[in-house]
Amino acid sequence: MLKALFQSMRPKQWAKNVFIFVPLLFDEKLLQPAPFLRAVAAAALFCLISSAVYLLNDLGDVEQDKLHPVKRLRPLAAGRLPKKVATAVAIALPLISIPLSWLLSPTFAVIVVIYFLQNVAYTFWLKHVVILDVMTIAAGYLLRVAGGAAAVHVARFSPWLYIFTTFLALFIALNKRRHELTLLQENANEHRAILQEYNVRFVDEMTSIVAACTIMAYSLYTFSSPNLPANNTMMLTIPPLIYGVLRYLYLVHVKEMGGEPEEIFLKDIPLIATCLLYGGIVFLVMYLQ
Repeated sequence: MLKALFQSMRPKQWAKNVFIFVPLLFDEKLLQPAPFLRAVAAAALFCLISSAVYLLNDLGDVEQDKLHPVKRLRPLAAGRLPKKVATAVAIALPLISIPLSWLLSPTFAVIVVIYFLQNVAYTFWLKHVVILDVMTIAAGYLLRVAGGAAAVHVARFSPWLYIFTTFLALFIALNKRRHELTLLQENANEHRAILQEYNVRFVDEMTSIVAACTIMAYSLYTFSSPNLPANNTMMLTIPPLIYGVLRYLYLVHVKEMGGEPEEIFLKDIPLIATCLLYGGIVFLVMYLQ
């Protein structure tokens, strides 16, 4: 049962909390021990609160998950984890993580509470509202970045990065919806009722708009942020970003992936190499010039 509980806490999806380290990197505090440790603590606390959210989602979607070819194997849907245990842990995790978040930073604690309440609203209401459902998912990533900024007390973090994060997260959320539509086809509505409000053409049109906005927002950041080098060398990171966006579209549209975004970023070698190249250029530009 403990193994089933741990699986339901979705440790693979903890990779999403890497967004907490974005302010640390772009505020040039990556090599400072104290801010780095604060960011690690913030990420750990977000792992706990996000696991509570995943348990709530699974409790709310258990009947629909039984109809999904992959999600039916989740511990709750498969009957390997009792609902009472999942409910108890989903209640206990916020009671642990929120007070600890306050000790780290009152502002960070407020963001953690907002993240939790937003996801409770998503589980019981917002996931049934077209467009707002994917925007709520994107807001979760934005709150991770805001939480990281509060935890490390950033001084020169560009607002453009908040905008970029929102568009990037919305891009990923839309592609996940597309994957669900193509995977489940005529059974899509039975698994997730909101899918009846979408079709592949509509999702593709929204994705095209959001992908363009993602690249534009980041491009504007590279030559408008006050803490970047005056020679605009940060613009060297634009090509890897464009390739990463296009590679992700290729994996979703051609390879029919996208159901679990974290698995794409952890398993696709070209995308991993692109992320490493991007990170290397950022480090060279911001820390070695």
